[in-house]
Amino acid sequence: MGPFLLKRFATFAATLAVASMLVFAVLELLPGNAAQIILGDTATPESLAALEARLGLDQPPLQRYGEWIGGLLRGRTATSISYDTPTGTLIAERMQVTLPLAALAMLFTVAAALAAGVYAASRHNRLGDVGVMAASQLGIAIPNFWFAILLILLFAVKLQWVGAGGFPGWTEDAGGGLWEGFTALLLPAVSLAVVQASVLARWTRSAVLDVMREDFVRTARAKGLTRRATLWRHVLRNAMIPVLTIMGLQFAFLISGTIVVEQVFVLPGVGRLVFQAIANRDLVVVRDVVLLLVAMVVIVNFIVDLLYAVIDPRLQPSDA
Repeated sequence: MGPFLLKRFATFAATLAVASMLVFAVLELLPGNAAQIILGDTATPESLAALEARLGLDQPPLQRYGEWIGGLLRGRTATSISYDTPTGTLIAERMQVTLPLAALAMLFTVAAALAAGVYAASRHNRLGDVGVMAASQLGIAIPNFWFAILLILLFAVKLQWVGAGGFPGWTEDAGGGLWEGFTALLLPAVSLAVVQASVLARWTRSAVLDVMREDFVRTARAKGLTRRATLWRHVLRNAMIPVLTIMGLQFAFLISGTIVVEQVFVLPGVGRLVFQAIANRDLVVVRDVVLLLVAMVVIVNFIVDLLYAVIDPRLQPSDA
């Protein structure tokens, strides 16, 4: 296990290094800069040059890259140009919304997809299977922002069960609470989970069908194990190997793909922060957020690799 962990950590570090260079290079190629956005088109060359010097935009790109990475390695983040606040503080505040939203959406995704996928596989080529596949195809085709608007019209405008948008906070001091925060994230989580659950349900069905053709499944049934017990205790565990890969990718996507949904529901999350930073040409915030999302994707994939060894006995070390 030791060499495996060292290899994965080396891959993690190399991926982050390459990603940081690509992120910095791509943002450097964008036209214009934050000083022009702040001062406007009527700014004089002298005032523009003075602001660029204050923001450090007049330094060579290689020097700015070194200062950025050096600060991150020492645990210090740069100061946002538009918010005049360290980006680490901004991201930590916004993650209090984005991470619970992604986790709630992933919970809905896994619960719905596993139930639907196993149900469809157990009724292969029958009405239940056809119905689940048709519903999943429809879910994949529906844009999540359009589905989010439908949820707002139904549950917030017509039924008035929840608010149409905004986030009250997790504490009473902020004007909200745990229940208020949960209800504010409920509709956004459902709108995010629809597409992901549809994709995962199809993968689960396919994986379960492959495992159901194995000899050990027929042996379990011959020993008197019920069909339901065989499906959930034996088939699903072995089918989870390919499904786990999709789950890892989906959770990473849910974290990084909340920009549109957070805009629709006016949620102060990381996605909305990135959207506002791009509009303000605040590249300091954009590059830190993008690098964080890359790191989270790599970490999730690393966790999935570890789960493989737990679920698949073939990957566990032998006692011999």
